[in-house]
Amino acid sequence: MVNAFMQEAIRQATENVRAGRGGPFGAVVVKDGRIIATGANTVTPTNDPTAHAEINAIREACRALGTFQLTGCQIYTSCEPCPMCLGAIYWARPDRVFYGATASDAAASGFDDSFIYEELKLPHTGRRIPFENMMREAGLEPFREWDQTNDRVRY
Repeated sequence: MVNAFMQEAIRQATENVRAGRGGPFGAVVVKDGRIIATGANTVTPTNDPTAHAEINAIREACRALGTFQLTGCQIYTSCEPCPMCLGAIYWARPDRVFYGATASDAAASGFDDSFIYEELKLPHTGRRIPFENMMREAGLEPFREWDQTNDRVRY
């Protein structure tokens, strides 16, 4: 059954390319042996740089399950997740991730995200897009409010 889920992720990616709907990436979210969500890359048709297959599948799965965490789920993705998708996957907390092609395979087709990993190692001011801290004290106010809220949902 595991192979069928990966085959579906790869089918999503291939169909996405053939239909001209976006990049060559597909993903499925599985729970209790059933596909509960699928996603394909829709960055270019939606003009949304966050519309990667994994993100789209995670969003759909969370809506379907009525939760913001995917505990008890597995994600099958046609390619090794990029740094953004990796972050989303960790926040969603699935039990396991399976991937087909590697990040190196994606880079060979022009989808190279290795520079992001390199950027993360640099000081904020040394990055291609400089990051500058400002108004930190004011920025702490929402956290103070959060810390005082008794009925907050932890995640």
